[in-house]
Amino acid sequence: MRAQVLTEFGGPERLELRDVPRPEVRPGTVLVRIAAAAVNQVDLKIREGLPIGPALPAILGADLAGTVEAVGDGVTDLRPGDEVYGCAGGVRGHGGTLAEWIVADARLVAPKPQSLSMRDAAALPLVAITAWEALERAQVSARDHVLVHGGAGGVGHVGVQLAKARGARVAATVGAEDADVVRELGADEAVLFREEAVADYVGRLTQGRGFDVVFDTIGGPNLAPSFAAAASGGRVATTNARTTADLSPLHAKALSLHVVFMLLPMLEGPGREAHGRILREVAALVDAGRLRPLVDPARFTLETAPDAHRHLASGAARGKVVVEIG
Repeated sequence: MRAQVLTEFGGPERLELRDVPRPEVRPGTVLVRIAAAAVNQVDLKIREGLPIGPALPAILGADLAGTVEAVGDGVTDLRPGDEVYGCAGGVRGHGGTLAEWIVADARLVAPKPQSLSMRDAAALPLVAITAWEALERAQVSARDHVLVHGGAGGVGHVGVQLAKARGARVAATVGAEDADVVRELGADEAVLFREEAVADYVGRLTQGRGFDVVFDTIGGPNLAPSFAAAASGGRVATTNARTTADLSPLHAKALSLHVVFMLLPMLEGPGREAHGRILREVAALVDAGRLRPLVDPARFTLETAPDAHRHLASGAARGKVVVEIG
């Protein structure tokens, strides 16, 4: 099969299109012919050397949509011909999705939303599972006023929609260019973070009380504004806690902090069944018209996948970057 192979850590130029052996199905796995694969920020970090990636030479890529061609012993809920999607590769112990085929742990894939093309379905798995786990950990309900930092980003735009699906009132921080986007996705309020201080929008939208839940899809230095925006007794969920932070606001407000690292079950094993369950529930929401992915209009093929990496790294992408493979 053809695949983009990372020969050494570094920039997109380290990806080479090669012919490599097609993987063989094993017990508990499915062989999937990949139609489309998304590129995520974590793929760029792994390409640069983040030590959760597969051994070199390696095939990168986590997200996929495609068709099951064969199933291994013990797989009973999928069969050849099924159209599936999932986050199933690109880290230690797994193949990658920038290839024509992958052997995936059957627990990590699920029937794709019927209403989506392969290209659009490939955009969802990693970001949808991440957002789902964050809102589940934070116990978001219809009683909550939720703030999503980065509401037009990959994880954020799904977080906005999932919080609305739970009945919550939702505000989202965005740049001015994305205010209409998050409103179209269901956000009740768009906060222009470059133009309004945290205290000002907390006062305007919550009468100074703060948000019941803050979902921070940016993390790092943005954790401090997240703590500041939360109500006393509130919950903060983040996708990026790789930072040194002053935790005294957590104590002062009795906040809870929930860190989401959705790749952990892929790296360690336990919890993979939950990913398949979440993807099935996400597909149901998509097909009910309650969730849709934002997909960048730029088109890429397996041959031009290094350009997809460049496009995502440039910051110019509006929505998920997807590579069409087959």
